[in-house]
Amino acid sequence: MSIATEKLAFIASTAPDAEAAFDELTRLYGNVPLVEADVVVALGGDGLMLQTLHETMHIGKRVYGMNRGSVGFLMNDFETVDLPDRIARAVENEFHPLKMTATGAWGAISHSLAINEVYLFRQSYQAAKLKVVVDGHTRLEELICDGLMVATPAGSTAYNLSAHGPILPLEAPLLAMTPVSAFRPRRWRGALLPNRVCVDIEILEPEKRPVNAVADNTEVKSVIHIRIAQSTELTARLLSDPDHSWSDRILAEQFND
Repeated sequence: MSIATEKLAFIASTAPDAEAAFDELTRLYGNVPLVEADVVVALGGDGLMLQTLHETMHIGKRVYGMNRGSVGFLMNDFETVDLPDRIARAVENEFHPLKMTATGAWGAISHSLAINEVYLFRQSYQAAKLKVVVDGHTRLEELICDGLMVATPAGSTAYNLSAHGPILPLEAPLLAMTPVSAFRPRRWRGALLPNRVCVDIEILEPEKRPVNAVADNTEVKSVIHIRIAQSTELTARLLSDPDHSWSDRILAEQFND
């Protein structure tokens, strides 16, 4: 597809800088409805990018982000000139989200998607007590901790990194399972799993030790069981500048202080 026929849909966060960028860019390049766009241009921070990827991965749209937020790890640098050319030269990153199937305390089942991670955390002052099963094999009969997450390579530099989990290259066919403040087994620091596995986590003593589950920004309260598996049907498509690709950013993060 030539640059001249590339149709752009712009979205922005509510931050003043993002709204000002939206006004300027739509004046320069026009703005089509999302369903008609070849590329969606997201103006804001990482939160907006995750939201946009969730909204577009069902319809196969490519997303190009420019940072008008704070950290902006998932975003490209902001610049108004030559935007169609930058998009044409961008590197495309494709990845599949995680599917979380959560069973609540009263039997209700809910389904959510996560681009970054699925995590469980204790709801009360008492630590969570969890049983961890991978592909039908019990790996941890009892894990006592504040929380537990399963992160994708895309999410490995987010909450997973803050919890001292490993950084995964974007191309790695792996998931990081990382505990938060594990009390028992005290020396367990997590595991690297093939991304094809199915993880079942059972909450032990759920009435005494209630647990919530979160897939990115979707929270389910008082769960008794969750299942995590990578989706093979849905694909998120993110564009990054070739001189500052997402893979390079993840690699560079491993050498930062």
